Amino acid sequence: MNKREEEKIRKQKEKLEKEIARTQAMSVYEKKYTDYHAVCGIDEVGRGPFAGPVTAAAVILPKNQPILYLNDSKKLSEKKREELYDVIMERAVAVGIGMADPERIDEINILQATYEAMRMAIEKLAIEPDILLNDAVTIPEVGIPQVPIIKGDAKSVSIAAASIIAKVTRDRLMKEYDSEYPGYDFASNKGYGTKAHIEGLKRLGPCAIHRKSFIGKYI
Repeated sequence: MNKREEEKIRKQKEKLEKEIARTQAMSVYEKKYTDYHAVCGIDEVGRGPFAGPVTAAAVILPKNQPILYLNDSKKLSEKKREELYDVIMERAVAVGIGMADPERIDEINILQATYEAMRMAIEKLAIEPDILLNDAVTIPEVGIPQVPIIKGDAKSVSIAAASIIAKVTRDRLMKEYDSEYPGYDFASNKGYGTKAHIEGLKRLGPCAIHRKSFIGKYI
């Protein structure tokens, strides 16, 4: 082995050790509640878009089997999110996904619809969690103990995993909607109010997945 190869291996080892340390630092809450049988992370995506559902995910990760590179989904590339989605779905103890559609958002408002999607995600878990680690919120009408964590998707591996599952699930759906409702650039903007989306909205009017309560000034 020459010096260049040795240096490459050394750098790879350092990088791996750094990632292991980062993951351990993001597992503080999971370690704090290690006496609980099933610790569940909860997060949502899609509260701000003009179109599409708000999507929540609940994830129970295996204990003592860390998944590296978990992070707030917004800090990861699309390729990395897709890779981690597959790893999480394969290795998680349980995953639940909940959605509230645009009609429901218009009916009960985005906050209540978000809570509803979160409750749905919890209900779809194969096992009942003992404690919930939530990204910043306390979910009403849930009897399980909850720990709201500000910026939790950057501080807890369980919440980070939930953010990735929710993000990838919703992004894939919005790409499908782009084919069904062309002209709004849903594949790129995922329903957010980009220039192309607003131009499409003004030209075509709203489609079936637009949130009427979000787009009043554009139609």
